Amino acid sequence: MKLNQEDPKSQEYRKRNAFSLRLNVFFGMTFIVFSILIVRLAILQFVDAPKFQAQLNDSSTRPVKIPPIRGNILDSQGKQLAYSTSTQSLYYTIQPGLKEADADKLAQTLFDIFAKYGKPDQTISIKEIRKRMDLGHVQNTYAVPRRIKMGLTNEEIAYFSENHEQYPGFDIVEESVRNYDKDDVAVQLIGYLKKYRGVRESMTKYKSIADEENVKQQYLDDEDVGVDGLEYMYQDLLRGQNGLKEYPVNARELIIGPPQLTAPIKGDNLYLTIDKRVQMLTQQAIMDHLAFMKTAPGFYADGADATTGYAVAMEVKTGKVVAMASMPDYDPSVWEGGSISPEDLEKTAYFQANGTIRQAYPPYPDEKERNRHPSSMVPLGSTQKPLSVLIGLNEHLFTTHDVYNDTGVFTFGKSDPPVAIHDSQGHAYGQLDAAGAIAHSSNTFMAAMVGNKLYQKYKGVKGVDVWDNYVKQFGLGVSTESGLPGENKGVIDYYHEAETASSQSALIRASFGQQAKYTTLQLAQYAAMLGNQGKRMQPQFVNKVLDQNGKTVQSFMPKVLNTVSFPKEYWDEVYDGMSRVSVQGFDGFKYNFLRKTGTSEQDVGDRKKVENSVFIALAPAENPVLAVAVVVPDGGFGAYGAAPIARKIFDAYDEYIGLDGTPHPSPTATRGNIAGH
Repeated sequence: MKLNQEDPKSQEYRKRNAFSLRLNVFFGMTFIVFSILIVRLAILQFVDAPKFQAQLNDSSTRPVKIPPIRGNILDSQGKQLAYSTSTQSLYYTIQPGLKEADADKLAQTLFDIFAKYGKPDQTISIKEIRKRMDLGHVQNTYAVPRRIKMGLTNEEIAYFSENHEQYPGFDIVEESVRNYDKDDVAVQLIGYLKKYRGVRESMTKYKSIADEENVKQQYLDDEDVGVDGLEYMYQDLLRGQNGLKEYPVNARELIIGPPQLTAPIKGDNLYLTIDKRVQMLTQQAIMDHLAFMKTAPGFYADGADATTGYAVAMEVKTGKVVAMASMPDYDPSVWEGGSISPEDLEKTAYFQANGTIRQAYPPYPDEKERNRHPSSMVPLGSTQKPLSVLIGLNEHLFTTHDVYNDTGVFTFGKSDPPVAIHDSQGHAYGQLDAAGAIAHSSNTFMAAMVGNKLYQKYKGVKGVDVWDNYVKQFGLGVSTESGLPGENKGVIDYYHEAETASSQSALIRASFGQQAKYTTLQLAQYAAMLGNQGKRMQPQFVNKVLDQNGKTVQSFMPKVLNTVSFPKEYWDEVYDGMSRVSVQGFDGFKYNFLRKTGTSEQDVGDRKKVENSVFIALAPAENPVLAVAVVVPDGGFGAYGAAPIARKIFDAYDEYIGLDGTPHPSPTATRGNIAGH
């Protein structure tokens, strides 16, 4: 069967029709699409345009932080010890390809500019300029700007501003500069600052700052922050709050108007318990006495090797620290700019630590020689004995009427021969009650009547635990809770002695102050506790915190950390003994006073039985107002190496504050030699 075939013309016609249809559909769709686009564009232009224009013009803000001015630190009389000022400084960023010869030429040019336009008393040598340029990247990395000079004069600012293109890498920066009292007052207590960028990863306090959402509390990389002492302890109050320049910007980040300024809030001011006048005389007393012992005769000569001294004066009833000296000290201006040069670091390395609250080592450059001398934390020696007597009485090991026959030696142990404990310098004091044992500083009384009897009562380590509990209630072996960073709780040796020797040996040796090392602040807190009959006062360094308008932000009240209760007759027995201790340097002192000397011994390196001078005192005896603790490592007998320093501290307090509540001014000439000799 033959199929019908479409003729070629019909086939061609059909194809043309199909193509025309597709073309019409295409053009139709294109028309529709373009129509939609045209309508949409019309809507955008005539309907939505105002909305989008509003969005485009809708301003957001971009804040620029303005660092605050740090609050001041003032003494109890309102004298500025640390304060901040605003200044213009010249910074330099090392330029690529800078050679040593270029740096020398640049330093000479800067020297000439400073000499012409700067103040004569602010002259900087060419050598110092080169040092501050830090081409060796000793103090800063390559990209960190170096501060060449601060406190620019108007003429210097004008010169560098007008000739900016001639000095690539130089910028004038307005900054807050921390200034410290030129007399170097309690520098370790006050502390110092470093740049935030240098400590934000290394110090726990500052690690969380990066997560701060409040822009007013966010730190700037180049701002100075406290890293020690009160500068660190009260960082949050001293810092203040950032100011802000908030620039209005549109969606394209273009500034569309003038900035809105929020002024920074200056930090609060700290008013300390430290009295600069008493503090300066305390510092002077230590340094003068160290110098005196270098060439002094007799027992003073035993302190000829002493190179350091530490003292704390604390009010008995309030815990207020009136003076805290760690000597020698240093000039804190070495930290200006938030960093320190290698040369200055080497010079001050052994003086930066506050030896009244932590380990500080004697300033011997040679490590071998340094290791032959004691640090700032030494055994209490006989200053332990008032507490030993209180423990013995309270544990009913003896009474205030019991008498011990001091033959000059006490023996114990099963060895052959037995271990012998001797009184100092071979003394034998004969018949002694507890007060007499304190007055004569009888080691054998303490060993026989306190240490050994406590061992016999409890046997084993239980007796050591009882001892440990008593001394810690008096602040020995625990934190004073001063809040100062880096405070040491002390080093306890009596448990080690119990393990390696015996509990009997530990208690006997602890009873006369040879089984633990404590700080001078702990010693002062302990002395104050003796003076107020059992109240352990928290050390106070700040009287009040005021804002920039003089409004009280924070006030401080005396805080009792813990109390111990003993019968009055126990305290009276201790006071009787302390009132009869023989000391040097207190001739003519117009108040009755309580005191205890200490001569602690320790082996240091290849030196055996190095003697440290320790002293505590309270005045007036009838109603103690001030407790003083002095430690002179390597200082020999406490009566000679430390007591004369304490006398000058009491004199200073009486002169400016008054041990009886009334200041007793005296002409400088009547003070005589500060060492009291």
